[in-house]
Amino acid sequence: MKLTFLGTGTSCGVPTIGCQCHTCTSTDPHDQRLRCSALVETERTRLLIDCGPDFRQQIMPHPFRRIDGILITHAHYDHMGGMDDIRPYCQFGEINVYADPLARQGMLQMLPYCFAEHRYPGVPAIQLHEIHPHEAFTIGDIHILPFQVMHHDLPILGYRLTPLDAQGKQLAGHTLVYITDMKTISPSEVPFVEGCDVLIVNALRHTPHHSHQMLQEAVAFARRVHAPQTWLVHSSHDIGRHAEVNAQLPPDIQLAYDGQVISVEHLACGVVDNKIM
Repeated sequence: MKLTFLGTGTSCGVPTIGCQCHTCTSTDPHDQRLRCSALVETERTRLLIDCGPDFRQQIMPHPFRRIDGILITHAHYDHMGGMDDIRPYCQFGEINVYADPLARQGMLQMLPYCFAEHRYPGVPAIQLHEIHPHEAFTIGDIHILPFQVMHHDLPILGYRLTPLDAQGKQLAGHTLVYITDMKTISPSEVPFVEGCDVLIVNALRHTPHHSHQMLQEAVAFARRVHAPQTWLVHSSHDIGRHAEVNAQLPPDIQLAYDGQVISVEHLACGVVDNKIM
């Protein structure tokens, strides 16, 4: 199973409009961060985690083939504002979208024309599935377990993903946990993160924020769950330049970047496939 970071930035992206800070003026492509999203793939299955307003730009470099499911973390625009751009993929059939009740309601409000009784031709064909924390499901050969984290006072979903073997059993050493926009997590939810092989979690900046983890909190969380390898996402320009931040972080906790590809099973052996798309 591999994951491609389609975007690692916050709602404003990096560079931020009108900003001339040290990060926004960087010429290093690692410092260009689109809105947060990821593509998870096995040989049989292709999943998208969130579909923000940069989706069209993010997906263009990738092969045009079926998306088997879209996992929504929450209903904020930077995480589902690109849903209308999935239209070309509907030629492969309806797009299955998975969201908790709050995000489901947000999608109905954002895209009412997709769910109208009489839809006009060409609108995205979306099959919207309501999911709940701790209720596991399978898409293709990927086992998915949603759990809950808090985005300030908004409950949102994190995902624990594990590929399945030919007999439908979860493959040991291949588990990925994806969390974005978390500020806190209940102690009862922590076991759903523990034991993962790769952790992806948000780290906004160095100073505190009311609804997002700052960098120090993200590092502490990675240590708390004993993640062998952690990649940090949803980072603003305030966190600094990619190379400078990573030089100060331990090798097992690093900022991810747009276009980076990681192979979960390889990471257990310390191998990472890095590239700029």
